[in-house]
Amino acid sequence: MELAEQTIVITGGASGIGAALARRFAEESPANLVLADRDLDGARAVAQAVAPGVSGQCVPRQLDVGRDGANEALVADVENNVGPIDLFVANAGIATGASEQADDGVWGSIWDINTMAHVRAARALVPLWLERGGGYLLTTASAAGLLTNLGDAPYTVTKAAAVAFAEWISITYGDRGIKVSCLCPQGVRTPLLFPPGEDGEDTPLAAEVVRSMNIIEPDEVAEAVIAGLTDERFLILPHEEVGRYAAHKGTDRERWMAGMRKLQASLEG
Repeated sequence: MELAEQTIVITGGASGIGAALARRFAEESPANLVLADRDLDGARAVAQAVAPGVSGQCVPRQLDVGRDGANEALVADVENNVGPIDLFVANAGIATGASEQADDGVWGSIWDINTMAHVRAARALVPLWLERGGGYLLTTASAAGLLTNLGDAPYTVTKAAAVAFAEWISITYGDRGIKVSCLCPQGVRTPLLFPPGEDGEDTPLAAEVVRSMNIIEPDEVAEAVIAGLTDERFLILPHEEVGRYAAHKGTDRERWMAGMRKLQASLEG
């Protein structure tokens, strides 16, 4: 996909990977760029910074992707007031550091944000794209969706579901012009992994595991995304080793799970 003169929407666009994507996309001269986030001030600051690279509108929108109806409203707003959406980046996400013991409120919240936000956006976008003959959905999942994330059951489950949903959309509508890419990074230096003000004590196991691996910068993820969109690849893996790990898991799942148990024991020991 070429981004020049395209209308692009990024959720979670105020920081981290979303902000990095906005910066990098702006270098490709898009027609319009919409940055949606709960943090409206943050989205506004990013939009102002990248606006010189956008030929048309570069605007922030306040959005809670976990709220029912919010994603559909965003799509309608952009379609009516900015332009027909060519690329929708479902990037907003959260983690919990929780186990199966997390209550239904925790499970429900992360399910709405990490998985159902993608579903709800697709509900609004797919009919429009089918009518127009094409569109592109980029979902930010995680290496956890292909592998696992020790110490965070809700994150693992919802990211696996996000990968499965993206795959289903691609299989179902790929021959009708709808393209899909699924971004699955491992450790990225973002507020999700390194919360502001954290003192390093009582670090959740999930964060400790990821921080022990290869940490890359959001801008490196954005470069990988540009390459993946250009090639129109389904899986975009900024950490190449994730592809190898996933292949090992697929070849011998029992052995892979035994290895993950050993890793968990070493970190808890």
